[in-house]
Amino acid sequence: MILTRGARVTGAVLSAVLAVIVACWLIRDVDAIGFGQLWRYWSGLYDTRMRTAPTTSGTDLVLFVVYVAVAVAALRAASAASALVVAGVVTLTVRLPGLWTIGSRRMEAAYSDDLRSRALICAFVAVAAAAAMIITAGAGRRPPADSYERTPAGPGPGAGVLAFLALCAAGAVLIAWEIRQLVRDPEFFPDWYVGGDRIAQYLTGPPPGWATVMLALLCVFAGISAVARAPHARPFGLVAAAVLLPGGVFGVVRIVHYDMLDHFGDLPTELQLSVLSSFFQVLAALAALIALAVPGPVRAPGQDPWTGTGPGWGPTPATPPHHPGYGYPQGGGGFGPPPPPSQPPPGW
Repeated sequence: MILTRGARVTGAVLSAVLAVIVACWLIRDVDAIGFGQLWRYWSGLYDTRMRTAPTTSGTDLVLFVVYVAVAVAALRAASAASALVVAGVVTLTVRLPGLWTIGSRRMEAAYSDDLRSRALICAFVAVAAAAAMIITAGAGRRPPADSYERTPAGPGPGAGVLAFLALCAAGAVLIAWEIRQLVRDPEFFPDWYVGGDRIAQYLTGPPPGWATVMLALLCVFAGISAVARAPHARPFGLVAAAVLLPGGVFGVVRIVHYDMLDHFGDLPTELQLSVLSSFFQVLAALAALIALAVPGPVRAPGQDPWTGTGPGWGPTPATPPHHPGYGYPQGGGGFGPPPPPSQPPPGW
Protein backbone atom coordinates (compact mmCIF):
# COMPACT_ATOMS: atom_id res chain seq x y z
CA MET A 1 0.00 0.00 0.00
CA ILE A 2 1.08 3.58 -0.67
CA LEU A 3 -0.16 6.98 0.50
CA THR A 4 -2.52 9.32 -1.28
CA ARG A 5 -1.23 12.77 -2.13
CA GLY A 6 -3.41 14.39 0.52
CA ALA A 7 -2.09 12.05 3.22
CA ARG A 8 1.49 12.75 2.16
CA VAL A 9 1.02 16.51 2.38
CA THR A 10 -0.74 16.23 5.73
CA GLY A 11 2.00 14.01 7.11
CA ALA A 12 4.70 16.39 5.88
CA VAL A 13 2.97 19.37 7.52
CA LEU A 14 2.58 17.52 10.84
CA SER A 15 6.22 16.47 10.77
CA ALA A 16 7.26 20.05 10.01
CA VAL A 17 5.24 21.27 13.02
CA LEU A 18 7.08 18.82 15.27
CA ALA A 19 10.41 19.93 13.81
CA VAL A 20 9.59 23.59 14.52
CA ILE A 21 8.66 22.78 18.14
CA VAL A 22 11.95 20.97 18.75
CA ALA A 23 13.94 23.68 16.97
CA CYS A 24 12.42 26.37 19.19
CA TRP A 25 13.47 24.56 22.38
CA LEU A 26 16.96 23.89 21.03
CA ILE A 27 17.38 27.55 20.09
CA ARG A 28 16.16 28.58 23.55
CA ASP A 29 18.80 26.41 25.23
CA VAL A 30 21.63 27.53 22.96
CA ASP A 31 20.67 31.17 23.52
CA ALA A 32 20.40 30.80 27.31
CA ILE A 33 23.40 28.54 27.90
CA GLY A 34 25.63 28.44 24.84
CA PHE A 35 26.20 25.41 22.63
CA GLY A 36 29.46 24.40 24.30
CA GLN A 37 27.95 24.23 27.77
CA LEU A 38 24.81 22.59 26.42
CA TRP A 39 26.89 19.89 24.74
CA ARG A 40 28.71 19.22 28.02
CA TYR A 41 25.38 18.93 29.82
CA TRP A 42 24.09 16.50 27.19
CA SER A 43 27.28 14.45 27.58
CA GLY A 44 26.79 14.09 31.34
CA LEU A 45 29.94 15.95 32.37
CA TYR A 46 29.14 16.76 35.97
CA ASP A 47 31.63 19.60 36.33
CA THR A 48 29.46 21.75 34.04
CA ARG A 49 28.23 25.01 35.58
CA MET A 50 25.23 26.72 33.95
CA ARG A 51 23.23 29.86 34.56
CA THR A 52 19.92 28.11 33.92
CA ALA A 53 18.69 24.55 33.60
CA PRO A 54 18.53 23.20 30.01
CA THR A 55 15.20 22.00 28.67
CA THR A 56 16.49 19.57 26.02
CA SER A 57 18.80 16.58 25.56
CA GLY A 58 20.82 15.21 22.67
CA THR A 59 17.82 13.13 21.66
CA ASP A 60 15.99 16.30 20.68
CA LEU A 61 18.67 17.10 18.14
CA VAL A 62 18.20 13.65 16.61
CA LEU A 63 14.42 14.06 16.63
CA PHE A 64 14.76 17.32 14.71
CA VAL A 65 16.74 15.52 12.00
CA VAL A 66 14.17 12.69 11.97
CA TYR A 67 11.24 15.09 11.56
CA VAL A 68 12.90 16.92 8.69
CA ALA A 69 13.76 13.63 6.97
CA VAL A 70 10.21 12.31 7.41
CA ALA A 71 8.71 15.53 6.02
CA VAL A 72 10.93 15.33 2.95
CA ALA A 73 10.21 11.61 2.51
CA ALA A 74 6.45 12.18 2.76
CA LEU A 75 6.57 14.78 0.00
CA ARG A 76 8.86 12.81 -2.31
CA ALA A 77 7.78 9.18 -1.82
CA ALA A 78 4.32 7.66 -1.86
CA SER A 79 5.62 4.78 0.27
CA ALA A 80 6.30 6.90 3.35
CA ALA A 81 3.49 5.54 5.54
CA SER A 82 5.89 3.62 7.79
CA ALA A 83 8.05 6.72 8.23
CA LEU A 84 5.02 8.67 9.45
CA VAL A 85 4.05 5.88 11.84
CA VAL A 86 7.50 5.52 13.43
CA ALA A 87 7.86 9.30 13.79
CA GLY A 88 4.46 9.38 15.50
CA VAL A 89 5.31 6.47 17.80
CA VAL A 90 8.65 7.96 18.87
CA THR A 91 7.02 11.35 19.47
CA LEU A 92 4.33 9.81 21.67
CA THR A 93 7.02 7.95 23.58
CA VAL A 94 9.09 11.06 24.24
CA ARG A 95 6.36 13.68 24.80
CA LEU A 96 3.53 11.78 26.49
CA PRO A 97 5.09 11.66 30.01
CA GLY A 98 5.42 15.44 29.95
CA LEU A 99 1.66 15.72 30.34
CA TRP A 100 1.98 14.60 33.96
CA THR A 101 5.64 15.36 34.83
CA ILE A 102 5.88 19.04 33.79
CA GLY A 103 3.69 20.10 36.72
CA SER A 104 5.69 18.21 39.36
CA ARG A 105 7.28 19.99 42.32
CA ARG A 106 10.74 19.13 41.02
CA MET A 107 9.96 20.93 37.76
CA GLU A 108 8.55 23.91 39.67
CA ALA A 109 11.85 24.26 41.50
CA ALA A 110 13.97 24.04 38.34
CA TYR A 111 11.96 26.02 35.77
CA SER A 112 9.84 29.18 35.74
CA ASP A 113 6.06 29.08 35.47
CA ASP A 114 6.15 30.65 32.01
CA LEU A 115 8.61 28.06 30.73
CA ARG A 116 6.58 25.18 32.16
CA SER A 117 3.37 26.55 30.66
CA ARG A 118 4.94 26.71 27.22
CA ALA A 119 6.37 23.22 27.63
CA LEU A 120 2.96 21.83 28.57
CA ILE A 121 1.31 23.44 25.54
CA CYS A 122 4.04 22.06 23.28
CA ALA A 123 3.61 18.61 24.81
CA PHE A 124 -0.13 18.62 24.05
CA VAL A 125 0.50 19.83 20.49
CA ALA A 126 3.21 17.21 19.94
CA VAL A 127 1.05 14.37 21.24
CA ALA A 128 -1.88 15.49 19.07
CA ALA A 129 0.35 15.83 15.99
CA ALA A 130 1.90 12.41 16.61
CA ALA A 131 -1.52 10.77 16.91
CA ALA A 132 -2.64 12.57 13.74
CA MET A 133 0.44 11.28 11.87
CA ILE A 134 -0.36 7.69 12.79
CA ILE A 135 -4.02 8.12 11.81
CA THR A 136 -3.04 9.79 8.53
CA ALA A 137 -0.67 6.95 7.67
CA GLY A 138 -3.44 4.41 8.27
CA ALA A 139 -6.36 6.25 6.68
CA GLY A 140 -4.49 7.60 3.67
CA ARG A 141 -3.34 4.29 2.21
CA ARG A 142 -4.29 3.08 -1.25
CA PRO A 143 -3.12 0.29 -3.56
CA PRO A 144 -0.64 1.27 -6.30
CA ALA A 145 -2.30 2.21 -9.59
CA ASP A 146 0.33 0.43 -11.70
CA SER A 147 3.76 -1.15 -11.53
CA TYR A 148 5.46 2.23 -11.88
CA GLU A 149 4.32 3.34 -8.41
CA ARG A 150 6.95 1.98 -6.08
CA THR A 151 5.79 0.17 -2.96
CA PRO A 152 7.82 0.03 0.29
CA ALA A 153 10.83 -2.30 0.15
CA GLY A 154 12.32 -4.02 3.16
CA PRO A 155 16.05 -4.61 3.66
CA GLY A 156 18.01 -7.23 1.76
CA PRO A 157 18.65 -10.65 3.37
CA GLY A 158 22.16 -9.88 4.62
CA ALA A 159 21.29 -6.37 5.72
CA GLY A 160 18.23 -7.65 7.59
CA VAL A 161 20.28 -10.18 9.55
CA LEU A 162 22.93 -7.58 10.42
CA ALA A 163 20.29 -5.06 11.57
CA PHE A 164 18.58 -7.79 13.61
CA LEU A 165 21.79 -8.72 15.42
CA ALA A 166 22.79 -5.11 16.06
CA LEU A 167 19.41 -3.74 17.19
CA CYS A 168 18.26 -6.73 19.24
CA ALA A 169 21.64 -6.97 20.99
CA ALA A 170 21.53 -3.25 21.76
CA GLY A 171 17.99 -3.61 23.11
CA ALA A 172 19.07 -6.51 25.31
CA VAL A 173 21.96 -4.46 26.72
CA LEU A 174 19.62 -1.58 27.55
CA ILE A 175 17.19 -3.91 29.32
CA ALA A 176 20.05 -5.51 31.24
CA TRP A 177 21.14 -2.11 32.56
CA GLU A 178 17.56 -1.33 33.58
CA ILE A 179 17.39 -4.58 35.55
CA ARG A 180 20.66 -3.61 37.21
CA GLN A 181 19.19 -0.20 38.02
CA LEU A 182 16.22 -1.79 39.77
CA VAL A 183 18.48 -4.08 41.79
CA ARG A 184 20.97 -1.37 42.75
CA ASP A 185 18.56 1.49 43.52
CA PRO A 186 15.10 0.06 44.20
CA GLU A 187 14.15 3.14 46.22
CA PHE A 188 13.82 5.15 43.00
CA PHE A 189 11.08 2.85 41.67
CA PRO A 190 8.60 3.78 40.19
CA ASP A 191 9.75 7.41 39.82
CA TRP A 192 12.58 6.26 37.54
CA TYR A 193 9.98 5.15 34.97
CA VAL A 194 6.97 7.42 35.39
CA GLY A 195 8.56 10.53 36.88
CA GLY A 196 8.39 12.00 40.36
CA ASP A 197 9.98 14.39 42.82
CA ARG A 198 12.93 12.06 43.49
CA ILE A 199 14.05 11.97 39.83
CA ALA A 200 15.38 14.93 37.86
CA GLN A 201 14.69 15.09 34.14
CA TYR A 202 14.84 17.73 31.48
CA LEU A 203 11.69 19.76 30.93
CA THR A 204 10.58 18.47 27.53
CA GLY A 205 11.63 14.84 27.89
CA PRO A 206 10.50 11.60 29.55
CA PRO A 207 11.83 10.02 32.77
CA PRO A 208 15.14 8.18 32.16
CA GLY A 209 13.81 4.68 32.79
CA TRP A 210 10.78 5.25 30.56
CA ALA A 211 13.00 6.48 27.73
CA THR A 212 15.40 3.54 27.97
CA VAL A 213 12.72 0.85 28.08
CA MET A 214 10.81 2.38 25.17
CA LEU A 215 14.00 2.60 23.11
CA ALA A 216 14.86 -1.01 23.90
CA LEU A 217 11.41 -2.18 22.77
CA LEU A 218 11.70 -0.12 19.58
CA CYS A 219 15.12 -1.65 18.84
CA VAL A 220 13.85 -5.20 19.36
CA PHE A 221 10.76 -4.63 17.23
CA ALA A 222 12.82 -3.04 14.45
CA GLY A 223 15.38 -5.85 14.60
CA ILE A 224 12.75 -8.60 14.30
CA SER A 225 11.08 -6.70 11.45
CA ALA A 226 14.45 -6.39 9.69
CA VAL A 227 15.26 -10.09 9.79
CA ALA A 228 11.73 -10.78 8.49
CA ARG A 229 12.40 -8.20 5.73
CA ALA A 230 9.10 -6.44 6.42
CA PRO A 231 8.42 -3.28 4.39
CA HIS A 232 8.27 -1.17 7.55
CA ALA A 233 11.62 -2.48 8.84
CA ARG A 234 13.82 0.21 7.26
CA PRO A 235 12.03 3.31 8.67
CA PHE A 236 11.66 1.73 12.10
CA GLY A 237 15.24 0.46 12.13
CA LEU A 238 16.76 3.71 10.91
CA VAL A 239 14.90 5.77 13.51
CA ALA A 240 15.72 3.28 16.29
CA ALA A 241 19.41 3.37 15.37
CA ALA A 242 19.39 7.18 15.13
CA VAL A 243 17.87 7.53 18.61
CA LEU A 244 20.23 4.87 19.96
CA LEU A 245 23.36 6.62 18.68
CA PRO A 246 23.48 9.72 20.97
CA GLY A 247 23.54 7.66 24.17
CA GLY A 248 26.59 5.78 22.94
CA VAL A 249 28.33 8.87 21.60
CA PHE A 250 27.86 10.83 24.82
CA GLY A 251 28.99 7.80 26.80
CA VAL A 252 32.21 7.70 24.79
CA VAL A 253 32.66 11.45 25.40
CA ARG A 254 32.44 10.82 29.16
CA ILE A 255 34.92 7.97 28.90
CA VAL A 256 37.45 10.12 27.07
CA HIS A 257 36.87 13.12 29.34
CA TYR A 258 37.52 11.12 32.51
CA ASP A 259 40.44 9.11 30.99
CA MET A 260 38.76 5.80 31.78
CA LEU A 261 40.55 3.91 28.99
CA ASP A 262 43.95 4.78 30.46
CA HIS A 263 43.04 2.93 33.66
CA PHE A 264 40.55 0.42 32.27
CA GLY A 265 42.12 -2.52 34.09
CA ASP A 266 41.87 -0.77 37.44
CA LEU A 267 38.18 0.07 37.10
CA PRO A 268 35.49 -1.89 38.97
CA THR A 269 33.77 -4.59 36.92
CA GLU A 270 30.51 -2.67 36.62
CA LEU A 271 32.32 0.42 35.41
CA GLN A 272 34.21 -1.67 32.84
CA LEU A 273 30.90 -3.02 31.56
CA SER A 274 29.55 0.53 31.34
CA VAL A 275 32.54 1.56 29.21
CA LEU A 276 32.13 -1.44 26.91
CA SER A 277 28.39 -0.82 26.63
CA SER A 278 28.93 2.72 25.38
CA PHE A 279 31.29 1.60 22.62
CA PHE A 280 28.99 -1.28 21.69
CA GLN A 281 26.00 1.06 21.49
CA VAL A 282 27.84 3.28 18.99
CA LEU A 283 28.91 0.30 16.87
CA ALA A 284 25.42 -1.26 16.93
CA ALA A 285 23.75 1.98 15.91
CA LEU A 286 26.22 2.59 13.06
CA ALA A 287 25.91 -1.01 11.85
CA ALA A 288 22.11 -0.75 11.75
CA LEU A 289 22.22 2.62 9.98
CA ILE A 290 24.59 1.30 7.30
CA ALA A 291 22.67 -1.97 6.85
CA LEU A 292 19.29 -0.26 6.45
CA ALA A 293 20.40 2.75 4.44
CA VAL A 294 19.71 1.05 1.10
CA PRO A 295 16.41 -0.80 0.43
CA GLY A 296 16.44 -4.40 -0.69
CA PRO A 297 14.71 -5.83 -3.77
CA VAL A 298 10.98 -5.21 -4.14
CA ARG A 299 8.90 -8.24 -3.24
CA ALA A 300 6.56 -9.92 -5.68
CA PRO A 301 2.90 -8.78 -5.47
CA GLY A 302 0.85 -10.71 -2.95
CA GLN A 303 3.73 -11.79 -0.75
CA ASP A 304 3.37 -11.65 2.98
CA PRO A 305 5.53 -8.84 4.43
CA TRP A 306 6.82 -11.02 7.26
CA THR A 307 7.38 -14.44 5.69
CA GLY A 308 7.71 -13.62 2.00
CA THR A 309 5.17 -16.30 1.08
CA GLY A 310 2.04 -15.86 -0.97
CA PRO A 311 -1.52 -16.04 0.25
CA GLY A 312 -1.71 -19.77 -0.46
CA TRP A 313 0.00 -22.67 1.25
CA GLY A 314 3.03 -22.75 -0.99
CA PRO A 315 5.67 -20.11 -1.68
CA THR A 316 5.04 -17.48 -4.32
CA PRO A 317 7.14 -17.89 -7.51
CA ALA A 318 10.12 -15.56 -7.69
CA THR A 319 8.93 -14.17 -11.08
CA PRO A 320 5.14 -14.00 -11.43
CA PRO A 321 3.56 -14.38 -14.85
CA HIS A 322 3.23 -11.22 -16.92
CA HIS A 323 -0.17 -9.55 -17.11
CA PRO A 324 -0.91 -6.50 -19.23
CA GLY A 325 -0.87 -3.30 -17.22
CA TYR A 326 1.18 -4.63 -14.31
CA GLY A 327 4.66 -5.55 -15.51
CA TYR A 328 7.37 -7.27 -13.50
CA PRO A 329 8.63 -6.21 -10.11
CA GLN A 330 11.49 -3.73 -10.24
CA GLY A 331 14.68 -3.64 -8.15
CA GLY A 332 14.61 -1.54 -5.05
CA GLY A 333 16.53 1.50 -4.79
CA GLY A 334 17.95 7.27 20.25
CA PHE A 335 19.81 6.84 26.07
CA GLY A 336 22.35 4.43 26.82
CA PRO A 337 23.74 2.70 29.83
CA PRO A 338 23.43 4.58 33.09
CA PRO A 339 26.34 6.75 34.21
CA PRO A 340 29.12 4.83 35.95
CA PRO A 341 28.32 4.08 39.59
CA SER A 342 31.21 6.20 40.78
CA GLN A 343 29.40 9.28 39.47
CA PRO A 344 26.32 10.95 41.02
CA PRO A 345 23.37 8.59 41.57
CA PRO A 346 20.35 8.44 39.25
CA GLY A 347 18.22 11.51 39.37
CA TRP A 348 21.15 14.00 39.17
